[in-house]
Amino acid sequence: MKKERTLSEAYLHKKPENWNCAQSLLKGFQKECSITDSEIEQFRAWGGGRAEGGVCGALHAASHLLGGNSRKDLEESFVQEFGTFQCRELKRNKIACVDCVRLADKLVEQGMNRRQDKKQTDVDQ
Repeated sequence: MKKERTLSEAYLHKKPENWNCAQSLLKGFQKECSITDSEIEQFRAWGGGRAEGGVCGALHAASHLLGGNSRKDLEESFVQEFGTFQCRELKRNKIACVDCVRLADKLVEQGMNRRQDKKQTDVDQ
């Protein structure tokens, strides 16, 4: 039986590493996406609203994991759920970082499942 993946939110601010929102998302998908500890450390620079354009670090990391044209869809999902994807606005609206990480984790998992389903459909044809 396949072992369940630890959800990204479990890593948020976990000691001693004290991972931020962007890092915790990468850590949650580390095995599935073959992410190195060094890559996770590089994402320390993008937590706390420091991602390009002030976007949520969890959204930034999700976009990195899904690649391609995923950013717009991720932003739309954040707006639908929280009213914004800007870190400053999320904090102003009292949206907890853990909620952003939880949503980003769900969106990445859904995106990966869609890719897997598409690959399977292509193989079946």
